Amino acid sequence: MADYKVHSTAVVDDNVEIGKGTSIWHFSHIQPGAKIGEKCTLGQNVNVANNVKIGNFCKIQNNVSVYEGVTLEDYVFCGPSMVFTNILLPKCKYPQRGAEFYTNTLVKEGASIGANATIVCGTILGKHCLIGAGAVVTKDVPDYALVVGNPGKIIGWVSEAGTRLDFGKEGTASCEKSGKKYKLENGIVTEIN
Repeated sequence: MADYKVHSTAVVDDNVEIGKGTSIWHFSHIQPGAKIGEKCTLGQNVNVANNVKIGNFCKIQNNVSVYEGVTLEDYVFCGPSMVFTNILLPKCKYPQRGAEFYTNTLVKEGASIGANATIVCGTILGKHCLIGAGAVVTKDVPDYALVVGNPGKIIGWVSEAGTRLDFGKEGTASCEKSGKKYKLENGIVTEIN
């Protein structure tokens, strides 16, 4: 017996790995070669394409397609109806089918992507970054960055817990939720031990 949950309306193809405690809800589709980690939640109408790798503890909200070439590390949040792409110049008259045509996207640990955001392929979303609802990300996002708008721009920084960080003159900040401390130096945020 499986140690994960799949709703009766979902389709899980052969040659798929699904981790313990994961839930896959209504009308979702998991395609061959996909690997989904432990304790993930995939909402209604989620499509996970061929050979996609999804880490542990990820939450993918309703109406999200994770296309081949996209990798999600642990604790990634994908908001409702956000969009990944995997081809930079899609043209129906000149089809580009198959992994050799896809431009990869990496979403690092703890990144959160807001509802209706679009992630253009070929980008890396840094650890614990926060992409605002409706943002269009066209270039790499550093760790802990807060990005909004079209095209997406960095407007600040957030902690691992998502709390807005105020670095002030000294270049250090702490998170009210977790108590963790951070340093901003040369446009790079790091956690202070």
